[in-house]
Amino acid sequence: MATSIRLARGGSKKRPYYKIVVADSRSPRDGRFIERIGSYNPLLAKDSPERVKLDADRAKHWLSVGAQPSDRVARFLDAAGIKERAARNNPNKAVPGEKAKERAEEKAQKLADAEEAAAAAAATPAPEPEAAEEAAPAAEEAAAPEAAESDATGSVKTEETAEAVADAVADETPADATAEDAAAIAEEVAEGGPVAPEAEEKAEG
Repeated sequence: MATSIRLARGGSKKRPYYKIVVADSRSPRDGRFIERIGSYNPLLAKDSPERVKLDADRAKHWLSVGAQPSDRVARFLDAAGIKERAARNNPNKAVPGEKAKERAEEKAQKLADAEEAAAAAAATPAPEPEAAEEAAPAAEEAAAPEAAESDATGSVKTEETAEAVADAVADETPADATAEDAAAIAEEVAEGGPVAPEAEEKAEG
């Protein structure tokens, strides 16, 4: 019969208490056991002598007949100086998982992009004040001909409109009209009377 030295849980919910027992390796964790050789109370402080109680003589006896301790009991036996526990080496235990690696790579990539953007912004020279001052007079000089051209165009249109109004007055004035009638027609055209639209059409034509 293969025997093992292991822990059997007792206590209540969230308040565990363990017995160190020698049991058949095929028995359930909290099932039948052969002998109880100690106790373990994890709720006590680590430096408390009541935290782990172990009968060293019975532990040595069961070890001598081939009983195999569990990992936790092997720690207790090593601390008590009964049986030395071989150090374990699991280098992959601290290695992050695939998702953690992906998150780390994304974070590193974002930092690299931010550093490149900052370096590019720092390398780009700022516009010099002298260049801005030189550009302002050039823009004013470029805008001056356009303003002069618009003024000239407006004056030409005004002259054309005046000529068209004079022609319209001449057309509307009868040959036998008196000087008073001609003056009245001219005044009506100046005030925007019915002759004015004809004058505008002639000016546009």
